[in-house]
Order: sequence, then structure tokens, then C-alpha cells
Amino acid sequence: MLFFTLTGATVSQADDAPFYVAKDLFDTTNKETMGLDYAPGAETVTVWAAADNTNHYANGVVMAAFKGNLYCMWQTSKTDEDAEDTYVAYSRSTDGGKTWVEPMVLCPTISNGYCASGGWLATDDRLVGYINVRTKEIANSGGFTQFVESADGLTWSEPQDVTMADGSQLNGIFEQDPHVLADGRIIGAAHFQPGLKLCPIYTDDPTGRTGWKKGSFSYTDNGAQSAELEPSFFLQADGTLVMVMRDQKGSYTTLAATSNDRGETWTKAVKTGMPDSRAKQCAGNLPDGTAFLVNNPGRVVNSANTTWRVPLALTLSADGVAFERSWLLRSGAKDDYTERRYSGKSKTLGYSYPKALVYDGFLYVSYATNKDDAQYTRVPISNITLGIQPIELEGGQRLFCMEGRQLHLLVANATMEIFDLNGRCCLTASGDTDLSQLPTGLFIVKMRTTGTTLTTKILLR
Repeated sequence: MLFFTLTGATVSQADDAPFYVAKDLFDTTNKETMGLDYAPGAETVTVWAAADNTNHYANGVVMAAFKGNLYCMWQTSKTDEDAEDTYVAYSRSTDGGKTWVEPMVLCPTISNGYCASGGWLATDDRLVGYINVRTKEIANSGGFTQFVESADGLTWSEPQDVTMADGSQLNGIFEQDPHVLADGRIIGAAHFQPGLKLCPIYTDDPTGRTGWKKGSFSYTDNGAQSAELEPSFFLQADGTLVMVMRDQKGSYTTLAATSNDRGETWTKAVKTGMPDSRAKQCAGNLPDGTAFLVNNPGRVVNSANTTWRVPLALTLSADGVAFERSWLLRSGAKDDYTERRYSGKSKTLGYSYPKALVYDGFLYVSYATNKDDAQYTRVPISNITLGIQPIELEGGQRLFCMEGRQLHLLVANATMEIFDLNGRCCLTASGDTDLSQLPTGLFIVKMRTTGTTLTTKILLR
């Protein structure tokens, strides 16, 4: 085993973990901030807050952008988590998230169980909302996923089943996190019946309503659940897909698996060096390829010796391998953290179940605060992006430079391969190269010289 030491904690990591966390990035002796600074330019907005005359429970807060407006969904009930009166609410903002309308009903309470938020998928002309349905007959053994859709964000279809490639019902619940790859494929994950057994899924239906297939993945049995739960995804610089997961067996670290065939087959999950509170997390990439992971980093207790999901941190990597920078989104400091106002079943303290949206120059991270309130924190992408690093040999000698679409090699006997973000080789060359034939976007450059292979990113405009 490899060991990465955090101040106040030791986190073990498997030898074949796909990424690592810089030593001493988190200070777990600090119960409010873990030693992190606030992300520059971060601002927090309340979409909905529980009050005496409203419901008192909110969780599963997920945002989407559609036709210039922002949308936010969450599950809500009078008092308790997953109660029979639970329904899915949503709100809309037409001014970039500054103000939000009174909550509307996306999916009402059902008569024989409950429904919960399953996330969004937006296309040019359609906003799809996923609904996780857990009837009384199968509530303890999982559930199934339905969808509603709208062309205007206000008028919705009746719920319909999300279906597999063979037309059968998708008998699992969504994890609020469909990711659209550069070629249009959608990847995600579901907790399948019986119980909650994690399996990554993918579809080439651009609406995300049909055609889902299970990826090949071996979960770790944990009774009625798999040990791996509530995953999210990001891309590494070489195009490798990484699935990060909660560890229900209680290691209090993030698990990870990888895929190099667009989500069709996955490696076995292994422990990483990322501390985690054993809660839902989210991950993704900024427009320049910077990988991010948002979670509650570590099992932290407050001054009353109660476990809380504090702080909420944004951890970044230029290549998806080395996570070396982390920022606070929310903390436990008195001028930031609001005490829980209403009690109820499973109303965990802190910032629960973050979900991320990259939109219009900002990274939006939505979450439930104390499961009282639906909130989000947004950060200007320009303030957190790690940029594109030049390839350099020891001593600072650069391997190539760019002039517009012309790539010039600066050392002899070097060869290169250029890959898109799905890991497909677009071009090979051994000299100065015109890249005009490639489309606009981010690409991975793998350079080889005698005894050395180096990888970086280029952004073609």
C-alpha cells in the first residue's frame, strides 16, 4: 500500500489508484475549514429555505441550464428523509440565479411509496428531469427511474419509464449525474434492484430517455448494497474516464475505477488518497480539461463531537492524476455555517450531496445545508482553472510550441500522438505539424523522446 499523510490523518491508497492527493493538502485537525481558503470570487445563493409554514426537509439538490434559464430540483417532505409525503420540487431563475421563483411540483407525492430527485439532462430543445421511484413493494430493495420532459421548463409530460436498450424498464435509481461525452455518448450510473447494487450505464440516445446499457463492472458485495455507491465521473488528460464513488464499507476515502472504452468496461474499484465523509460527491471537468472533485473531505466531528458534512471543498487537478489544489466552498465557521433549524429523520448536519454544473463562465455547486435549505455556491471558472501546461524536459527545455494551428517541435527525434477527450487518436506526427484539420476544442498531446513520454493538453480555437 502507498500512504499519503494528511495533517491529523493518514489515508491509505491502493498501488493502482488512478489518481493521488498531494500530501498535507487537508488539515483534519481544523474542524471548520480543514485548513483551506475560500475559492476566489465564490458566492452562495439560497434557492429555497425551510420555514415554519413550509416543508422542513430538502436534499438531492441538482441544477441545470436550459434555454438561458437555470433550474434546480430537490426532494422535499414535511419532516423526514424518504417519508411517504416526499415529492420532487423545482424552481427556476431567469436572471442568472440571482432570484428564484416559488417552488413548483416536478413530480407529486405517489400513493404507494415515494419519489426523489434523479437529476437533469438538457438538450437544445428539451429539458429532461429524472425521477427516482421507490414503491412500498420494492422500497427496501431499490427502485426504478422515470422521466418527465418539457420544451419550455414549465409544462411537463406525464412520467414515463426510462428504458434499457432492449426496451425493458431501467430497474434502478439514477445518481443525479449523467455526463455527456464530447462525441454525444451519455454515461451515468444506477443503483439496481434487488437492493442498491451499483452499475455504470451508458446510452447513445441524445435525450437520455432510452437505450441504456450496463457497463461491465464488478461491485463489492455489502449485503443489500454494494460497497460502491453514489458515483460521479471525470476525464483524465489522456482520455481515461474515472468513476469516483462513496465507500459504504466505511474507509472514509473515495473509491475509483477507470474506463478506456467510453464507459463500456470498468476496472475494479480501489481506494484512493482522497479523504471523504462517506457521502455523495460530484466530479467533472472545466472547459480547459481541469478535473474537479467536490466532497466533504474526511470524517470530521464538530465541537459537540457530532459528525458533520463540513467543510464542502473543491479539489482540482490539471491532468486528473495529481490533485494538488483545494478550495473551500462552504465551511463550519460561525460567519458561514447556519445552525440546523428543524429536526427530522436523517437530517445530517452540514452540506450534503453536492452536484455540479458548468455554465456561462461559472462552476455551480448545489447542495442541501443541514437538509433544511437548497443552496448553491458558484465560482468564476477563470479563478480556479489550472490552465494548459507546456511540456518541458528536465532543465526547462520545451518540446514544442504553438503558433495558431501550427505545432513546432523544438527537439530532435521526438514523435507525438494527438487524442480527443474520448481517447481516440486523431493524428500522429514526427515533425512540425499543421493542426488545421482538427476541430475546435481540447486535445491531449502525448510526446515521446528517447526514454521519455510526456503528456499535456492543447486548446484549439
